[in-house]
Amino acid sequence: MSAEATNPGNPGAAGRGRGRRRLELRGLRRIGRAALLGPAPRDGLPHALEHVAKVHRRHHPDAALDTLAQAYLLAESSHRGQLRKSGEPYITHPLAVTLILAELGAETTTLIASLLHDTVEDTDLTLDQVRERFGAEVGYLVDGVTKLEKVDYGAAAEPETFRKMLVATGNDVRVMSIKLADRLHNMRTLGVMRPEKQARIAKVTRDVLIPLAERLGVQALKAELEDLVFAILHPEEYATTQALVLEYAGRPDPLADTAERMRTVLAEAGIDAEVLVRPRHLVSVHRVRLARRELTGADLGRLLVLVAEDADCYAVLGELHTCFTPVVSEFKDFIATPKFNLYQSLHTAVTGPSGEIAETLIRTHQMHRVAEAGVIALGNPYAPTDGSDAPEGERADPTRPGWLSRLLEWQRTTPDPDTFWTSLRDDLAQDREITVFCADAPSDGSDATDGAAGEAIGLPAGASCVDAAYERHGERAHCCIGARVNGRLATLATVLHDGDSLQLLMAPDSAAGPSPEWLDHARTPAARLAIARWLSGAQEPAVGPQGPAEPPSGPSPAGRPAPDGEPPAAARATPGSVLAVADLPGAAVRLAGCCTPVPPDTVTGFAVRGGAVTVHRALCPVVARMAATGRQPVGVRWRGAGQGAHGCRVTLMAEAFSRPHLLADLTEVIAAQGAAVVSAAVEPPHEQRVRHTYTLHLPNAAGLPSLMRAMRQVPGVFDVLRAGRVRQTAAMRP
Repeated sequence: MSAEATNPGNPGAAGRGRGRRRLELRGLRRIGRAALLGPAPRDGLPHALEHVAKVHRRHHPDAALDTLAQAYLLAESSHRGQLRKSGEPYITHPLAVTLILAELGAETTTLIASLLHDTVEDTDLTLDQVRERFGAEVGYLVDGVTKLEKVDYGAAAEPETFRKMLVATGNDVRVMSIKLADRLHNMRTLGVMRPEKQARIAKVTRDVLIPLAERLGVQALKAELEDLVFAILHPEEYATTQALVLEYAGRPDPLADTAERMRTVLAEAGIDAEVLVRPRHLVSVHRVRLARRELTGADLGRLLVLVAEDADCYAVLGELHTCFTPVVSEFKDFIATPKFNLYQSLHTAVTGPSGEIAETLIRTHQMHRVAEAGVIALGNPYAPTDGSDAPEGERADPTRPGWLSRLLEWQRTTPDPDTFWTSLRDDLAQDREITVFCADAPSDGSDATDGAAGEAIGLPAGASCVDAAYERHGERAHCCIGARVNGRLATLATVLHDGDSLQLLMAPDSAAGPSPEWLDHARTPAARLAIARWLSGAQEPAVGPQGPAEPPSGPSPAGRPAPDGEPPAAARATPGSVLAVADLPGAAVRLAGCCTPVPPDTVTGFAVRGGAVTVHRALCPVVARMAATGRQPVGVRWRGAGQGAHGCRVTLMAEAFSRPHLLADLTEVIAAQGAAVVSAAVEPPHEQRVRHTYTLHLPNAAGLPSLMRAMRQVPGVFDVLRAGRVRQTAAMRP
């Protein structure tokens, strides 16, 4: 059966009480006793459902319970005669899962689906029967959970596990919520399993489901799952931490005095607030102990201040920072900039009467419900607001965290399961986040910005400008050419810090594109996957001129093959939009970024993915490498009789003796010849010689020879070469 049926005698269960929010464990025992009494109704509800209904009504006073009762009766009759490994009636498991969700404030549809979540897999009940009796919404949720139960969590299946989970859940986070509650109850009752099976289930819970709980914002489930996994995988550390907590249990709590003083301060200020001492769960205590080496009584908990309105949060913060000594480095405002999992709160720390540091969380009651229950507390995101049913297939979820949308996109566009799994593990492993305020520079030279000024974007710690570009723009970031960080020009490799102001500089056309070096600077899976897709589609060589690599020339992202196999956008361009023509009907043509061919160079082409042809100079080293691998060349020719009468992009390298003002003199000559500098790089001097690399846009390719002659006439310059030739001669330099 899908649920892990075992004895409740978990070896770590004795220490779970402190530091974790209990989800009505006495209610679970009551459910077990009621299940033995059978389904006979009393006051319109079965005995076993009374406690669930009472808890549910606390969050949803107007909830209709008739359908919930019908779901219980169907689940009880379907599972009748089935027992868990502990000997309990099997119906106690779906009841316990439903109670967990009810405690978190789940709406009635989710509770109905949780009661029925094992029926389609473990009984003769069919999905069509569920839909017929309870509607398409319940059927959708039960079907999603059933598919999740069939996912193989074994080590050999890891690369496909998340992909199948995401396909199974579709767009509905409630499926994941039911799965998390199901795993929590199974983890609570894992005691009679063999130790190796306990460890396997605990590892999957740690690697897969706990990160999902974090991203869904369901902190109540996450905290208890962490403690249960901690007890199984690290029993010695668990015992040590538990002993420390018990040691302090008999001592006066220093946070209690600070909390009482806070109540007095806030009452005198006329702020209606509830101040609570919130114990840490055991894993949190363990992490604090590792970070601070030694624990104090104040480290075992935090203070929680609950108020009615958002403005009251800031009023509380002002009073606390006025009447207590604040620890400035501990302040974080997650109300103005919520975390990726919908979490909102003010974090601060103040010094108490005895000198202890009291970490303090300030939030409204609604923020607290979302912090504890995450997306579960948001109700049914698909409930029609105008009384009409949503069209078939449209399940846009306005409350779905952005990361889930990204995961769904990744699994659609990443065919390699190992790549998908690696990227996903990297994303789930990110446990620290920074906030960057992004306002893009206009690409047309106007004063307007692209998008909302100062939009906050969340990134993992260590992210660079490359990551911010792809987070902000998706695959449009291929055209990003630079950035300003806190008002200063910065490279795309610049690592961002919390609170940085970022302005992304976008190319005015699609000729720019990512270089392989971007992969070295990208930290987020979204950026790495997008860059890798572009590079694999372009099939451009990973080498470039010495010094900073230039982006490949040619259309991007139009030159990248579409994920669904459609011809790239460049293939649908007008005939006059490219310089060269390939002897391959219907093929898109782009100029290689490694050698930047221009008319009247002798050129050859090679077919790449997506039906495009990349044009190289005949002397380009890449041509020899491709020929050596058996790649067949494609004939290409320059378009039209007036081959030089086209604008083009070219990379030139000036070899010169190092002297002051050389860069200014060279750029002045380039401007006088009517060429525009796209990018420039200067290598450090070597034996009094220096190399300048320029990527230039020429209005007329016929002007290239005169431009090169003018650059050679600059004092100190002894040669100006095209990029391909420089790579051949570079090896001869001392």
